[in-house]
Amino acid sequence: MHIQIKPIWFDSLGAKSSCTLVKTPDISVLIDPGVAVMQPSFPAPWHKKIYWLEKGELAIKRASKEANVIIISHYHYDHYSPDDMYIYKNKILFVKNPNEYINDSQRRRAEEFFDQICQTFGKVSLSEILKERVYKTYIDPMEKLPLAAKKDFGKYNPRRKELLSKGRRWFMRRANNWNNYPRIPESKFGRVSILYPEGKEFNFGKTKLRFTHALFHGIEFSRVGWVFSTVIEYEKEKFIHSSDLDGPIIEDYAEWLIRENPDVLILDGPATYLIPYMMNLINLKRAIENICKIVRRTDIKILILDHHLLREKKYKERLMKVYKTAKERNKKVISAAEYLGKEPIIEHL
Repeated sequence: MHIQIKPIWFDSLGAKSSCTLVKTPDISVLIDPGVAVMQPSFPAPWHKKIYWLEKGELAIKRASKEANVIIISHYHYDHYSPDDMYIYKNKILFVKNPNEYINDSQRRRAEEFFDQICQTFGKVSLSEILKERVYKTYIDPMEKLPLAAKKDFGKYNPRRKELLSKGRRWFMRRANNWNNYPRIPESKFGRVSILYPEGKEFNFGKTKLRFTHALFHGIEFSRVGWVFSTVIEYEKEKFIHSSDLDGPIIEDYAEWLIRENPDVLILDGPATYLIPYMMNLINLKRAIENICKIVRRTDIKILILDHHLLREKKYKERLMKVYKTAKERNKKVISAAEYLGKEPIIEHL
């Protein structure tokens, strides 16, 4: 294949990350160059968690030397490096738009990140380049999710209706915030360019980079925020890094992936380690069904299923249906560690 994929660091290697280096004959792209220490429930001693974290940081720094382009799908610390500006030197940065479809905590992180970028490469502060806010009208996001909106959840329907109603109110409060934020503009400081790619397409020779509009990080109206997915094409080859869709849980996102029909797909599996506190069994079932649909209905050659999923020992037991479906269809569903010829850390803890 002309598209070469190398997982740089993932949860299956011992620290939270989904950092991936993708090379084509035209460009080298580093996606989500961040890493974070595993959660307290991860069954390893603290010193080992720190060891894996530091190994991940070093691997990402090394990979950044090979990249022309860096992509940041959202502002969680396991997806971008907030302080190490060395990573971003002389790069084209395609980053999550900090002005809309963003929750409050990620907006604050984005402001800090952009201020670092401005001071390091432009010798100015963020406050010096801010623009006047722009007013927009935002529609109900469920209008763009017809499959999820029409899905019948049986006895869970009344509770779901209540949650969606609360979600809409939360969304409108966020939209009001977006209309009142000073605008952080796209910028260029010497050889560092910062662009907001959501819903856009960019060409580098025969290589095409496409980006989705903002997608929910998990369930509908997830308070965790929004992300975007990245599609990289070279001639007839296609790779997708879906970022944090938690499965995907949402049916419309699964159908989009099926329509795209990539050769290689990176999915963050559902966050089973959060059951039952932050993920219920209904949404786990949705995620499993959606992954199975992707396996059955695409010509995918490799599905790398990792990130949130590889944070607990029962991940294969919980997603048994996925692995069974892949075996029946002769499809390869593996972790990033296995893709690299290694055993996932969680397997021998």
